[in-house]
Amino acid sequence: MFQNDSRVLVTGGVGFLGSHLCDRLIESGRDVLCVDNFYTGNKANVAGLLNHPRFELMRHDVTFPLYVEVDRIFNLACPASPVHYQSDPVQTTKTSVHGAINMLGLAKRVHARILQASTSEVYGDPEIHPQVEGYWGRVNPVGIRSCYDEGKRCAETLFFDYWRQHQLEIKVMRIFNTYGPRMHPNDGRVVSNFIVQALRGEAITIYGDGTQTRSFCYVDDLVEGMLRLMDSPSEFTGPVNIGNPGEFTMLQLAETVLKLVGGTSKIVFQPLP
Repeated sequence: MFQNDSRVLVTGGVGFLGSHLCDRLIESGRDVLCVDNFYTGNKANVAGLLNHPRFELMRHDVTFPLYVEVDRIFNLACPASPVHYQSDPVQTTKTSVHGAINMLGLAKRVHARILQASTSEVYGDPEIHPQVEGYWGRVNPVGIRSCYDEGKRCAETLFFDYWRQHQLEIKVMRIFNTYGPRMHPNDGRVVSNFIVQALRGEAITIYGDGTQTRSFCYVDDLVEGMLRLMDSPSEFTGPVNIGNPGEFTMLQLAETVLKLVGGTSKIVFQPLP
């Protein structure tokens, strides 16, 4: 386990996941350098940390090199919702690929252990369910989502090549659907969509018959998994799926949101796009 006085870099640190990770690291006594270009992250997410003596916020784009002294690196920088990553797909790929190259280069220079926040999207449109880490996926390199999926796949390749070629201490985690406070209300994903529709009194829109299932991991559990993976033995690299094995149908999710939010919203079914 790394020491309480360790200097930890979190890229994408003002985003949904990154800000919760920064909270946990500060609580555990680490010095935290939070780096973000504020493309999708919100400075308000770390407002409670700005005056903390062990927290530092830096505006920086990981597609450019970064020269700092740190002991651990959590590489979370990349827009994660389709609305955001499809709005500038070239930059999305650059963030994943150039960002990985720059953070791996930094880790190599300062002999830091580095964790890559990858995604379940590396499995593409999978033919097996649930996906195991040894499954290579069924992927589309030319679709409108490929900027994110293929960028993350390439980042994983780079991480394992740095591990093999330079003996760098790496950790790779594949994140599945995660929800919790500080989610972007307009990120286009189903949990935030349903909640926003219910809060506005709009119809909750389900595409299809509502029997399709998803699993949802609460952000605190995700961060706990991230910290445990970073603290795992040096010879353990991953990749590791981090998520919740329990599944819910879209209809169950919509009904749960309606029950918690209240109001007058109705559930409306639309054809699958």
